[in-house]
Amino acid sequence: MLTFLPGSIRGALSLLLFALNTIVWTVPLVLFHLLKLTIPSVGWRRFWSRVQNQMGTAWISFNNWNLSVTNPVRWDVELPLELEKDKWYLVVANHRSWVDILVLQKVFNRRIPFLKFFLKKELFWVPFLGLAWWALDYPFLARSAMANKDLEAIQQAAGKFKILPVSVMNFVEGTRYTNEKHEKQRSPYTHLLKPKPGGMTFLLSGMKEEIDLILDVTIAYPGGTPTMWGFLCGSCGEIRVRVKSIPVDGELVGDFGKDKAFRRRFTAWQREWWAEKDEELQELLG
Repeated sequence: MLTFLPGSIRGALSLLLFALNTIVWTVPLVLFHLLKLTIPSVGWRRFWSRVQNQMGTAWISFNNWNLSVTNPVRWDVELPLELEKDKWYLVVANHRSWVDILVLQKVFNRRIPFLKFFLKKELFWVPFLGLAWWALDYPFLARSAMANKDLEAIQQAAGKFKILPVSVMNFVEGTRYTNEKHEKQRSPYTHLLKPKPGGMTFLLSGMKEEIDLILDVTIAYPGGTPTMWGFLCGSCGEIRVRVKSIPVDGELVGDFGKDKAFRRRFTAWQREWWAEKDEELQELLG
């Protein structure tokens, strides 16, 4: 632990290690992805996807080690006992900061299949990271709101995700929480924005035979929501994470766009679920 160093030095060192680790893994990830695309065989692509996911796991493992030696944050994490590496999961979490992604990778790496996120298409142009995400089959969406192109992208991603076990991450609020967004939405929740059901229902319907469980993740920063730079510099004293499993049954699968009864039922369930998460956040933050 390098806590004897000033926070800004630790932050710069951590950022440098993140960057170097990303560069090291991006090149082989892209090369293997191009190789995977040369033959349109499911078995061929399954093999290379498994290799790439293992590489991605090693990439994240080094990042987690980086955080363990440069960042003195206290982790308070509770996980369900039934997590396995050979099942499909839909991971749903509240969204407060870009730090959430590091938190999720820290909590789930090597516990469940490799975690994949839906990203805004603009993030493809982030140097090295964008190419690494593309090579790992992270889906890029046209915009945060679910448009037709977004639904097509989710459908294509669902097809790729069926090849081998994977954990699909969905921030159902669609954007990071801020007080301004909360007021603009007139959100009925104290610590959450309104959930958007479209992407979640589309994934559940498109992968109803594969997804075994929904993992409901609640992330709380008792000392205040950190920025990425502040987090790397050690400004975040404690992170609390609670993970619960939700079985996927017939009540959660349906045509959200055309089936009005299902849409009403799912929306009511999601609102009740989000209200319970809001209460849990209140306790964790308190």
